[in-house]
Amino acid sequence: MSRPRGHDALESEQREWLAILANEQNRADNTIQNYSRDLSDFFTFLQEYDPAAKTRGDLVRLEARVFRAWLAWRVKRKVSSASNARALAAVRSFYRHLLRAHGLECPGLARVRGAPAKRGLPRPLSEAQAADLLAAVVEANDGSAPWISARDRAVLFLLWGAGLRVGEALAISEADAPRPGLDAIVVRGKGDKERVVPILPVVAAACEEYRVICPHLGIDGGAAPFFRGLRGGVLSPRVVQLLVQKLRGRLGLSSSVTPHALRHSFATQLLARGADLRVLQELLGHSSLSTTQRYTAVDGGRLMSVYRSAHPRAS
Repeated sequence: MSRPRGHDALESEQREWLAILANEQNRADNTIQNYSRDLSDFFTFLQEYDPAAKTRGDLVRLEARVFRAWLAWRVKRKVSSASNARALAAVRSFYRHLLRAHGLECPGLARVRGAPAKRGLPRPLSEAQAADLLAAVVEANDGSAPWISARDRAVLFLLWGAGLRVGEALAISEADAPRPGLDAIVVRGKGDKERVVPILPVVAAACEEYRVICPHLGIDGGAAPFFRGLRGGVLSPRVVQLLVQKLRGRLGLSSSVTPHALRHSFATQLLARGADLRVLQELLGHSSLSTTQRYTAVDGGRLMSVYRSAHPRAS
C-alpha cells in the first residue's frame, strides 16, 4: 500500500482498519478500495497542510478547519459532491476505528458537516436498447470461444432480467446459479444480506447454455464461482464493464449505458407495469425505500397513466 512520506507510522493502522471493513463489517471490495484511496487522499493533503501531523495523537488533535480545507481542496479539483460525501464517510470511518481501538476521539471532525451528495436519477435503457445490447454480444465476441459469448450473455441477462448488481452476479456459485426449472435464486448483496430473486425462463436458459459449454465448470465443485475468466479464474467486473463499453460503441449508445444501467432498466420496467415499491425494494436489495423511490421520477408519464386508469375518481 502506497503512503505519503511522513505518514509511515499510520500504515499499519490503515491496514488494520481496512481488514476490519472486510472481515468484520463485510464491506464490498469496491467500497474498501474507494475508502482506502479516500483516506490516502486525506493524508496527501495533510502532508502539505500540516506536515507535523504524523501520529494518531496528531490526527485526533486536528481542528474542523483542517477537514473543511481538505473538502474545499477536493472541490477545487472538481471532485463530485457524491465522491466528496463518500470521502468524508471514509475518514469518519477511520476515526471511529481510532476511537474503538485506542480510545482517541477527534472533536474537530465531529463539527464538520459535509454538503449532501446530489444523487442523479437512474439512467435506464429502453426495452429496445436492452434487447439490442443482448443481441449484439455474439457479434462483439466474434473470434472468441463460443463459451465466452455464452458467458457474457448470461451475465447481462442476469443484470437485466433479475436486476442484479455486477458484483452480485459474479459472486454466484455453480451450485446456486440459475438453471431451467428453478424459479428463484438466493443472492448475497450489500452488507452480506441475502435475498430471494425470481428468475425468468430466458435468464435460466442463457445461464444453462453457458453452463453446458464452459470448459471450467464442473471441476472445482458447487462452491466454485459460476462465471469464469478466460483462464478459469473468477470473472472480473472490469471485463463486464469493457464488454458493455464495446457494445454501446457498436450500437451508437451514450456513455450512460453501463452494466448498472441494465439493473436500472429492470427496475423501471417493473415499476411502469405497476410493481409495488416495497416489492421492488426487496427485489433490488435496497436497505432504504427512499433509494427505490428514485425510480418513480424516471417515467412519471407512464406512472400517471397507471394512476388515471386505476383511481376510481380519475376519470
